[in-house]
Amino acid sequence: MPLGVPGGTFAKLAPVSTRASTPPVVAVVGATASGKSALALDLAQRLGGEIVNTDSMQVYRGMDIGTAKLPPHERRGIPHHLLDLLEVTEPATVAQFQGWARDVIADCHRRDVTPVLVGGSALYVRAILDEFEFPGTDAGVRARLEEELAQVGAEAMHARLVEVDPAAAGQMLPQNGRRVVRALEVIEITGEPWTPTLPEQTYHYEGAVQVGVDIERATLDARIERRVEEMWSAGFVDEVRGLAERGLREGRTSHRALGYQQVLALIDGEITEQQAMEQTVNRTRRFARRQDGWFRKDPRIHWVAHDDPERVGKALEVIRPDPGVKRAVRDVGFTP
Repeated sequence: MPLGVPGGTFAKLAPVSTRASTPPVVAVVGATASGKSALALDLAQRLGGEIVNTDSMQVYRGMDIGTAKLPPHERRGIPHHLLDLLEVTEPATVAQFQGWARDVIADCHRRDVTPVLVGGSALYVRAILDEFEFPGTDAGVRARLEEELAQVGAEAMHARLVEVDPAAAGQMLPQNGRRVVRALEVIEITGEPWTPTLPEQTYHYEGAVQVGVDIERATLDARIERRVEEMWSAGFVDEVRGLAERGLREGRTSHRALGYQQVLALIDGEITEQQAMEQTVNRTRRFARRQDGWFRKDPRIHWVAHDDPERVGKALEVIRPDPGVKRAVRDVGFTP
């Protein structure tokens, strides 16, 4: 599995002094469009670190504009991991992503490099950072249930879940067929109720640090609207049209991405372009509110204001690199 960006340009590292301890695992979290990527790049530069993507949709090749994936020339020469790994037809699960990310983190630690995680998929961040185990899976059971889903629909499958595990059914939308199938699969494999509750907030990595980007709602709403306008100007509709030709509609995971569903509806003549843009803005705003609500429940997160000129320094204070040890800093013209 490729760890960095294929064909990417990597900056040279200054000599790294020998450390007695493992570099921390840093995660930059917060709502979409809050400025996480810029802060993560700043921290990676200061720490001689590397970026580890935790956005569930940026793993797909070609899903660039709609996921706000930084193009290589904007990555400041810093290695980026877990980008462009899959075709849009390939499914991805949280459990898979956890394994990929922990492999990358282990590789960074072997090289005495600080991994800086960044992305908007809150569950993925928790799965990587915390003690987080997943129930097993069975390909045969999953395939049979997915075939049933295709035949009878999500709501019928949800009704079936209500009969066998009403508590689990009450915690998911009847239209969320993928989640319903997963619950039914776990119940069939284990013979136990499906418990969609999260584990205790216990870090898997000693010294893990989460830095949250704090931004007021009105400013975030305006940023989201501007981002969607920029997506359209950058050729988002053409991107989706090309991905549709490569099987985007058949992708179990990829086709659910915000904006992509709306543009597919536009291409199919179901809605107008203006409606597609408005729906993308509104749904992204709702998603951002859910993200913020998720992260606010984690008291371990250290928050910095998105527009605080001292945000990098404040973040570094809580990351607390070993005193007296000079970390590698990339020679890319960064001025603290």
